[in-house]
Amino acid sequence: MPERGRVLGRRGRARRDGDHHADGRHLHTWYVGKGEGEREAGAGGAGHTTPELEKDTHTKTTHSHLSHLHSHFHSSGCRFCAVKTSQAPPPLDPAEPARVATAVAEWGIGYVVLTSVDRDDLADGGAGHIAATIRELKTRTDGKLLVEALVPDFKGDLAGVATVVASGLDVYAHNVETVPRLQGTVRDRRAGWDQSISTLVAAKAAGARLTKTSLMLGCGESREEVLAALKLLRAAGVDVVTFGQYMRPTKRHMAVAEYVTPAAFQSYVGAAEAMGFAYAAGGPMVRSSYKAGEFFLEAKLKREKAAAAAEGVAAQAG
Repeated sequence: MPERGRVLGRRGRARRDGDHHADGRHLHTWYVGKGEGEREAGAGGAGHTTPELEKDTHTKTTHSHLSHLHSHFHSSGCRFCAVKTSQAPPPLDPAEPARVATAVAEWGIGYVVLTSVDRDDLADGGAGHIAATIRELKTRTDGKLLVEALVPDFKGDLAGVATVVASGLDVYAHNVETVPRLQGTVRDRRAGWDQSISTLVAAKAAGARLTKTSLMLGCGESREEVLAALKLLRAAGVDVVTFGQYMRPTKRHMAVAEYVTPAAFQSYVGAAEAMGFAYAAGGPMVRSSYKAGEFFLEAKLKREKAAAAAEGVAAQAG
């Protein structure tokens, strides 16, 4: 069994990773660019980026990790999240989908990750806004851009899931964040394992090509609980899983229980691959949007698209 990381007491501290900046169009992004950058956490390998939709305040925190649509607040508060919380965030910007799509199209990238804060204050949880952005991205790139959307749980409203899937996205991502036992400790109590799983199952049923989730480690989970969670995720049809180290944003947030070793991360990746996940990545600086994973998924999706096109040509010839 690989070595486990150092267990921390209440005084344990961790540095929060992430450089948050904006371009001239007021797009909130992390790790934008065509170089690989200095951090494994970045999605900014060649031709990849993560624009932020709905801005950086949410209504609850079953949240997406890199980029937000919807406003500067979200409507709930998980114990691990440093994004501002408000029960009455500002209204959506109707020009945001077109603005984001225009900028991304100009960047000339091949794969983009959109993420959003929770907007439980909206009737559809922001699903329509996310879907509108994806449609704009597809239209302005002639369908060539591959789009991954890391989205909230929409309060378990599966109509919101269907709305996002119908937009034409390529990867539907939603983070379960932690193992089932720790859901009530780590996440907002309006979120939960079963609710998150229901959205991932619904996304696949609605036609999502790939579904994806992420687990934070170092929250107090055991190895056995992580492996059991992986089995549940695979049974739900989830295709891609990533593992990252929980980093405490401030002293007001949940303390880090353990720093997980690189060897332990790799053992979880191996276990996930053995269970049949299409792709798994893990490491102290890995986040739900991870550059190596995006390269893999881009290649996989392009192969599948080419195979489907070839089958169509063969069928017509026959």
